[in-house]
Amino acid sequence: MTRGVWFMLLATLFFSLMNVAVKLLPHIPAVEIVFFRSLVSLIISFVILKATNTNIWGKNHKLLILRGASGAMALILYFRLIQEIPLASATTILFLSPVFASILGIFFVKEEVRPIQWFFFIISFIGIVMVKGFDHRIGLIYLLMGFSSSLFSGVAFNCIRKLNTSEHPLVIILYFPLVTLPITGIWSIFNWVTPRGMDWFILLMVGVLTQIAQYFMTRSFQTEEISKVASLRYLGIVYALIFGFVFFEEHFNLLVYAGMILTILGVVLNIWFKHTQLKADKNIFKGRLTN
Repeated sequence: MTRGVWFMLLATLFFSLMNVAVKLLPHIPAVEIVFFRSLVSLIISFVILKATNTNIWGKNHKLLILRGASGAMALILYFRLIQEIPLASATTILFLSPVFASILGIFFVKEEVRPIQWFFFIISFIGIVMVKGFDHRIGLIYLLMGFSSSLFSGVAFNCIRKLNTSEHPLVIILYFPLVTLPITGIWSIFNWVTPRGMDWFILLMVGVLTQIAQYFMTRSFQTEEISKVASLRYLGIVYALIFGFVFFEEHFNLLVYAGMILTILGVVLNIWFKHTQLKADKNIFKGRLTN
């Protein structure tokens, strides 16, 4: 097993532990949790950027702000979803993010979506319909909340794709808390719930676990081809099922499990197809150069 694979497995584990931490705080508003998470991220990112003498403000301010705002909305909705429905169900619905990212990529980066990819998207959506339809704990409002979170994640992802060629990765990360803190801070002033006892530690761990997960995910992408490790992120559903059962006694029927499998299958097939198509395009380009 390569280092890149190990890094991605660790990243997925720490993201899953962050989800558990959020679900352990059902009495703290999701917006307030995002505020604390963003505060930790801001401090860590700012310290690293200053230490490396990197311009923290970046160049493409409009796109950086859009990335921060869309990421903030996605995270607030996702944290709220985690608090309200089973952990594995919330994780599965968020797996639609790559689907929305591909669809939005048509407009953001002029990316072509082939007919077979639409078939894969339909498989994923059928899976989500099954998860919702056979689990009475997932009301329509929560399904819409999950779709909205995935949609905003898709916007954020496309912003990152456009920014990756012009901005330092840490600058892109920094703009998330820069935009999020004022939004969540103002809201929290009027809806503040004072954390008590272990709440403070759990809130700190939400931020710390996120930073650790992002570090390992970045290291994975740096040491291995993205196409080889991207699908490993969907092992998060396994972690979610295990942690949901151990910590929250969450159970599902077989049809819900089938829906989860269909959702992941559609996403993974789409990733596989894009990787295969990219390799084919590269081989065609190399062939033209040698002729």
